[in-house]
Amino acid sequence: MKKKLFKALAKFNKAILPSYSKKLLDLQKASKLQMAIIGWKLWVTKNSLD
Repeated sequence: MKKKLFKALAKFNKAILPSYSKKLLDLQKASKLQMAIIGWKLWVTKNSLD
């Protein structure tokens, strides 16, 4: 059940949150909000793959 929740969150992230890799965002110049979004997406992706 946990894995299904994270898979649903991953789909939500892909549909709603911006993709910074496509925008070629420099991590050195990213704001705190952008870094939080990147961290959130990374955490959800990691847990959906386990």
